[in-house]
Amino acid sequence: MEIVFTVLILLLVVALSGVGLSLLPFKLPLPLIQIALGALLAWPGFGLHVTFDPDIFLLLFIPPLLFADGWRIPKRELFMQRRAILMLALGLVFITVGALGYFLHAMIPAMPLPVAFALAAVLSPTDAVALTGIAGRGKIPANLMHILEGEALMNDASGLVALKFAIAAALTGVFSLRDAAVSFVIIAAGGLAIGAAISWIVTEIPSRLLKFSEDDDPAAGVVLTLLIPFAAYLIAEHAGCSGILAAVSAGMVMNIQSLREGIPTVVRMRMTSTWTMIEFVFNGMVFILLGLQFPHILGRALIEAHRDGNEQVGLLLGYVAAVMVVLYALRFVWVYLLRWFASRGAAKQGIESAAAGGARTLAVTTVSGVRGAVTLAGVLALPVTLGDGTPLPGRDLAIFIASGAILVSLLVAVVGLPVLLRGLTRRRNPNAAEERVARVRAAQAAIRAIDDTHERLTNEMDEAGSARCADTTARVMNLYRRRLEAYGEEESSRKAARQSEVVETKLKMSALRAERAELLKMRADQTINDETLNKLMREIDLSETAIVTRRRGAGG
Repeated sequence: MEIVFTVLILLLVVALSGVGLSLLPFKLPLPLIQIALGALLAWPGFGLHVTFDPDIFLLLFIPPLLFADGWRIPKRELFMQRRAILMLALGLVFITVGALGYFLHAMIPAMPLPVAFALAAVLSPTDAVALTGIAGRGKIPANLMHILEGEALMNDASGLVALKFAIAAALTGVFSLRDAAVSFVIIAAGGLAIGAAISWIVTEIPSRLLKFSEDDDPAAGVVLTLLIPFAAYLIAEHAGCSGILAAVSAGMVMNIQSLREGIPTVVRMRMTSTWTMIEFVFNGMVFILLGLQFPHILGRALIEAHRDGNEQVGLLLGYVAAVMVVLYALRFVWVYLLRWFASRGAAKQGIESAAAGGARTLAVTTVSGVRGAVTLAGVLALPVTLGDGTPLPGRDLAIFIASGAILVSLLVAVVGLPVLLRGLTRRRNPNAAEERVARVRAAQAAIRAIDDTHERLTNEMDEAGSARCADTTARVMNLYRRRLEAYGEEESSRKAARQSEVVETKLKMSALRAERAELLKMRADQTINDETLNKLMREIDLSETAIVTRRRGAGG
């Protein structure tokens, strides 16, 4: 009963955090609010202490969130930026593990080198979810955001694989760089292959089993998709591969498969709405759980250090500050070198490049290295004892430093990103040109299909039927002709077409509102029942959603 009560409280806090965000007189990032609410729940008077089990956390929260990220992230941009993403997700992670590991051991001689490497490994992954919550969507330039999202998707795996080998070295005292490199390639490739295979197999199951048809309720198939990230993660981990990369690749393949012709629109809509809700709830739970842990981890360590004297408190805080300085310095230098080499390569080919760009971009990329839940889960996964039963040296200090680094990186991003992004010119819709081309070509394809269908239908009709069909065809085709005018080359035609579209949109919205009001009145008068009301209201809602989405796209 206590577990059920705790889960309900956490869900309530997630919901209240979203509502409270809109009530605040000033803008605060949602993750920071949720962490603060979690820390408030940790107050002893509430009696709500949730034990943070790293294995359960990684299994329950990480696969669906990474699956959703893999589903959403633009595949083309991910491929185009693959070199930068891999250099950050792999190169920067291993540089961080090596450099920061030796630095930690030199700064804290009591912390064994394998433990220092393990701490550096858990500090290397970044958190794109926290970054998006802090910066807001569309605030960071699109190309840079794609790189940061791709980095966060991939470096979770590389950081946790490095952690695995560091823990093995701490327990056995044996480490082989060659074996670690070969194992990493196998673990990563195996995870990507397993996740992709599972998504493909599930979506290729005959539609009669998944009820993927227009006439059936698609709930069973949608629920099955909820199990894909967990299946990918568990199978990959059981096979000794990366469960994290399996969840990411499963999400990417699921996105591709969901857009194929055999999947009805209603299924895609149900999937999208379901996963949007899951992503919001799970993200909120993750940050609230982080907030619940911080008072116990940081507060207890600082209180114990205070008993030994104020110098110990200052020493602990100094460790966190020194680690953050090294993390930011490594990230800044690595990004600068990547951009410099890219600029040199472009110059040799006679291409002008802004790859070695200004200090603002370098600063944004550096500050965007926010640490999050994977870091805390990883450091808490450190074994409590060695093989002989003795306590693992430096474990408590590693947990304190990692927790402090998460909190500091979040606060630095909250303060620094708005300052760095202020005044930055960015296009509201960076894909406006290709969107225009796509709308034109789609409209042209629709007109050709209408012509073909009209010809086929009229062959089977009498003269009166043919006349009615011609009238209906003209009305349907007129929608696409106006769309072509709106995106045509002539400015006068475009302006006239857009004015007509604005008027049409206002008329349609007015009509939909009147329909909705009349249906509610009929339900109140008991003229129709709830089932009829819900069916008709859904049709109106879908029509309004299409109009609003189209209007936003036109405004971009």
